Amino acid sequence: MLPLVDKPLIQYVIEEAVASGIEEVVLVTGRGKRAIEDHFDVAFELEEDLKAKGKHKLLSEMQHIADMVTFCYIRQKKALGLGHAVLTTKGIISNGPFAVLLGDDIIDADVPALKQMIQVYQRYPATILAIQKVPKSQTHQYGIIDAKKIDDRIYRVNNMVEKPSPDEAPSNLAIIGRYILTPEIFTALENTKPGKGGEIQLTDGLKLLMEQQPIYAYEIQGVRYDAGDKLGFLKATVEFGLKNKEFGEEFRSYLKKLKL
Repeated sequence: MLPLVDKPLIQYVIEEAVASGIEEVVLVTGRGKRAIEDHFDVAFELEEDLKAKGKHKLLSEMQHIADMVTFCYIRQKKALGLGHAVLTTKGIISNGPFAVLLGDDIIDADVPALKQMIQVYQRYPATILAIQKVPKSQTHQYGIIDAKKIDDRIYRVNNMVEKPSPDEAPSNLAIIGRYILTPEIFTALENTKPGKGGEIQLTDGLKLLMEQQPIYAYEIQGVRYDAGDKLGFLKATVEFGLKNKEFGEEFRSYLKKLKL
């Protein structure tokens, strides 16, 4: 719910999903996360107050949020890893492919990142991982794939290594917070042994799934910001602030005056 310029991070991710054709969203939340649920709900009292004060633009934005998509919420009682979070949705997800978007990965792209991946899925109907190239010195911060390039920006995954040192990394192709998963991932996650801290890692589940079916990776076109990182959040704030139609030019002028 941290605001990035003028709206919370999670809203950017939801808007990306909607722009990619998603109509139903399952939000996996935890204790103390009611603010997320409230943000996408209808707020009658606030809407009436905005209407009375003539704040029609803000009112329109509020109503747009509530009307964007159908939401369902699941509470992850304990933070037991990304794989566990995905597994909690098993009873709701239908028997077909679905997308997973992480709320702190913001991707600025002309064509929404998830829409790019859906287009790849239409050619290669299997699990698709979003990837980006990272400096070798940063491989220890990501899941890294060992893969063979089969098409423009598309790879067939041979293996995945979770946060390898630069010397052990099989490549500099890092998995980022967008996935298209097939329903067989649920069985794979149920058979995935908990790792460090008792967490079920999605990467481990994907490695099991890969024994049964192919997995592909797609190098996203766009700029990705790790808003869960302090520096990444600051970079996103500056970049999105400069693009803001309301005050972007004024903000640019301010930055030029700074003695850097």
